[in-house]
Amino acid sequence: MAWEFKNDRPIYAQILEHMELDILSGKYSPGEKVPSVRELAADAAVNPNTMQRAMVELERRGLVYTERTNGRFITENMDMLQDVKRRIAEEYIGEFVDKMKKIGYSEEEVKNLMQNHMNYERNEENG
Repeated sequence: MAWEFKNDRPIYAQILEHMELDILSGKYSPGEKVPSVRELAADAAVNPNTMQRAMVELERRGLVYTERTNGRFITENMDMLQDVKRRIAEEYIGEFVDKMKKIGYSEEEVKNLMQNHMNYERNEENG
């Protein structure tokens, strides 16, 4: 099934974000072989050159590495994966807090909203 892309950013950047989240969420395990660029491009319904551009950036960031004749693999550097996960979480939190402040919430109100939401989620999970 084709991935969904928005018109607000370049497709390769959205692919990059999608792949980062797949790696960090555990869809791909550390050390696992990544499907070929052609397979990923077909799955995402994008040009292979666009997928290649995203994969090169993932490699530059250290999330994947290439073994010359075997293809690309997910990094096994758990410290680096945790650092990337933390960085992304901080970005998401920063964006959320900024938006809440823009609509008039104080820091304390944002904390209370978050706590209430977490409690609600916990209660939903426990039935």
